[in-house]
Amino acid sequence: MILARKRSAFTMACLQAKFLPSTSTQHILHHSQQKRNLTQKSNSFGQHNKAFYIESCSDRAAKVASIPFAHARLGPFFQEEPKLINQFSHDAFLQGFLQRHVPSKHLQKMKGRLEQLGERVATDIYHLSLRMESEPPRLEQISAWGMRVDKLVTSTAWQEMKAVSAQLGLVASGYEREFDEWSRLYQMVQFYLFEPSGGLYGCPLAMTNGAARSIELLRDTHPWLYDHTFPHLTSRDPDQFWTSGQWMTEKRGGSDVAGGTETVAVEQTDGTYKLYGYKWFSSATDADMTLTLARILDQQGNTVKGTLGLSLFYLDVKSQGSKIQIMKLKNKLGTRQLPTAELLIDGATAYKISEDGRGVSAMSQMLTLTRIHTAVHAAGAMRRIINLARDYASRRKAFGRLLLNHPLHVHTLANMEVEARAAAIFVFEAARLLGRQETCERNEKLEVEEDVLRLVVPLLKLYVSKKSVSVVSEGLECFGGQGYIEDTDLPRLLRDTQVTPIWEGTTNILSLDVLRAIRKSSSKSSKRVTKESKFGMSSLPQILHNFQQDILARVSPGKEARPLQGAAIKVETAVNMVMRHWADLDPSQQEMSAREMAYSLARIYMGALLVEHASHPSATSVDVYTAQRWCNSDLSLLCTKGDTGIFTSSARDLNLELVFDGFSHSE
Repeated sequence: MILARKRSAFTMACLQAKFLPSTSTQHILHHSQQKRNLTQKSNSFGQHNKAFYIESCSDRAAKVASIPFAHARLGPFFQEEPKLINQFSHDAFLQGFLQRHVPSKHLQKMKGRLEQLGERVATDIYHLSLRMESEPPRLEQISAWGMRVDKLVTSTAWQEMKAVSAQLGLVASGYEREFDEWSRLYQMVQFYLFEPSGGLYGCPLAMTNGAARSIELLRDTHPWLYDHTFPHLTSRDPDQFWTSGQWMTEKRGGSDVAGGTETVAVEQTDGTYKLYGYKWFSSATDADMTLTLARILDQQGNTVKGTLGLSLFYLDVKSQGSKIQIMKLKNKLGTRQLPTAELLIDGATAYKISEDGRGVSAMSQMLTLTRIHTAVHAAGAMRRIINLARDYASRRKAFGRLLLNHPLHVHTLANMEVEARAAAIFVFEAARLLGRQETCERNEKLEVEEDVLRLVVPLLKLYVSKKSVSVVSEGLECFGGQGYIEDTDLPRLLRDTQVTPIWEGTTNILSLDVLRAIRKSSSKSSKRVTKESKFGMSSLPQILHNFQQDILARVSPGKEARPLQGAAIKVETAVNMVMRHWADLDPSQQEMSAREMAYSLARIYMGALLVEHASHPSATSVDVYTAQRWCNSDLSLLCTKGDTGIFTSSARDLNLELVFDGFSHSE
């Protein structure tokens, strides 16, 4: 820059010399000489100044270096993030359950595979889910040239997850029956590990699992359907593997399938049917096939109303073209990786695979599996957030101590851990019972277990799903503000688990399902005298009697073990009290209290499972403590609340008055 200035001054002097008189030229040259002299003096002074400047900068740099937030520095402290480690090898409770139930001839092979899966869900599978979350599906309805295309665009990670699911045999393992009656248990443990890292691909897999079981049961009556679909639904080859939908929900009703299904089926001369309808909530939009309900339209254009008008149909989705139109993708709170859509079915070809009016019954096994899957997702979310919070407690300091050294924090984590263990054992036992129903020869014991499972499945889904929301929410608090930051991937766990109390029947709907199962069993009621004579003669529906006897049998060993005696007696007392209280309610009160009844049965059953688990010779002191803590809580909510008069007719009227106070409404 100095050189440029000198050149500029010299150029100006030359120009002036050329165009001015000689005297002026001499004056300019003299002026230039004076300027050079001044410049030399200035340079001499500048050298001194420069040395002073360098010294000042050095001092300033030293001061800046001691300031942690200068320039691009972010400060010396960085909080270590929680680490996701092998999700099987660090789950002592899960391993204890398998050790107790799975025979040695299967155990080592099963544990070896689960160990590998536990590592993958903490690494490559989890990373796929992160990509799926950041690349949600989108719908391209109209092409650039104005044509209706209904193109569903999903993440490449979503497509890769389908291949991973096939290779792992997440559906196949339930039907290969490699582990005999424990195959379902193995399958659901796989999903328990997979779900929190699966990017919601567990949803189409759940429906695929349900469809596979439904079609397996139709093998004798519909061999063509079995041969065409079952090998694909249960394949480990990504190129051959199919997923299935379960298209039930329509505009008029979600859980009210009987009253809300408007889709009609028109029989064709070749025996196939054309379907016409609007499916309001399809979570397997990119499925290869689907099972769906519709009402058969007779020659007069009439249909049969209610459940008796519903038949089950098989539909090959990929071959339908424009006969299935994607109207829109749902904008959801969570499960954003999952393409959920509204579908218009306009003349799609379908095949009836149930007797007329027996569609709901034909889908019962599918609903059983999808409800268990929902609970597995919920239980898996609880386990994941606790694993992360536990790890974080060993890394995060607050008030001069690691979080694990704060008794209140550990007490909170312990409350969550007890809930998570109770949920897990509930899931595992339901899967074990289902595996026995599918593979074992029928006998009296299996018939009793069938009754128990009929109650257990809705109880499992409604309780574990509901509890997962509060546990995962509590888990976010364990990370402070970071629990609310999307970049951590922690809020996703809460958003995605929030759907579980809604999917496959809300809490109230499933509570009524439990009540319906009890009432349906009333025709086989069993009169008996309870062991506690003060309860006197009691008449119970067969399903409740079998449930009660199952509870008593499970806690019996605990009554003989001193550390568990108190817990076992509390479970026994609770089940007897609840049965007596329920029997004293009239039908309207039973309906009003259906949720409290369901919660009571669920908590009692979970208590019995924990006591039974802790009674095993291989149990640990932690197992005993878990059972004790669970059984110290209220196991008989029906009685606790019922004794306050909250289920009376006057309370029902006051509820309506309270809710609609200041709001005009009509009956």
